Amino acid sequence: MQPQTYLRHRHPFEAGFWILILGIHAVANSITTNIDIARSGSAEIARWEPWAWEWSSALVLLALVPVLLAFERRFPLQRGRIARSAAAHLAFSVPFSLLHVAGMVALREVVYAWMGSDYRFGDLATNLGYEYLKDVRTYGYFLLAIYLYRFVLRRWQGEAGFLTEGREGLPAQPVTDRFLIKKLGREFLVRVEDIDWIEAAGNYVTLHVGERLYPLRETMAGIQVRLDGRGFARVHRSAIVNLDRVREIEPFDTGDARAHMHGGGTVPVSRRYRQALKEQLA
Repeated sequence: MQPQTYLRHRHPFEAGFWILILGIHAVANSITTNIDIARSGSAEIARWEPWAWEWSSALVLLALVPVLLAFERRFPLQRGRIARSAAAHLAFSVPFSLLHVAGMVALREVVYAWMGSDYRFGDLATNLGYEYLKDVRTYGYFLLAIYLYRFVLRRWQGEAGFLTEGREGLPAQPVTDRFLIKKLGREFLVRVEDIDWIEAAGNYVTLHVGERLYPLRETMAGIQVRLDGRGFARVHRSAIVNLDRVREIEPFDTGDARAHMHGGGTVPVSRRYRQALKEQLA
């Protein structure tokens, strides 16, 4: 599979990854807990109970993954702000754990009632502390998986860098007419004029070159300054277009618009930038 094919369907793949990982974890823990119960000879715990425990926990964790991703976008662990972001994540792990516990207890009570039994969480303070110690580790594992996935994805699709011609130690220079793309141990060049549009992507911007996407560690404001005077225009808080690649502007009643590109893609145009874009195209 080519990177561009995967990226067109990345959201189902990413959702499937979390479902698979948490599902395997729930099944494995349910089986091993039942084996331990059988070895101990305990008759107090029914065989279905471990399955209720593990799957209630897994389902709530699955629901919390988008919440964690949204918080990570607000506090990314990146150079220059890692201490502040790490402290924010540590603080957020407390409500993360409380939501997890509240959700799984509610699900267990439903299952136990359906099975004609009662679920008891036990001593609140002791069990909340116990659950938090587990949840803070799970939180860390989730963050590790997110950053490892992004690292592998960037290496697979190729990561762009500014061509500085041996001046890496100097302050940032304006872009030449090339970007240096590093991909799986290879390096090649992409001309600035070949870029269709640029999209904000967390700590990166993404260069859209035909069907290919290349992440670049830069802010939208920074790349806008670097491309000043090269035929690019900001059309949205998260998009910059190559004016030569715009085929048509489709207006909406809301005042927003949509730019249709020569390559077949579309880019959102906000009211704030719409008039300026029309003037630049004219």
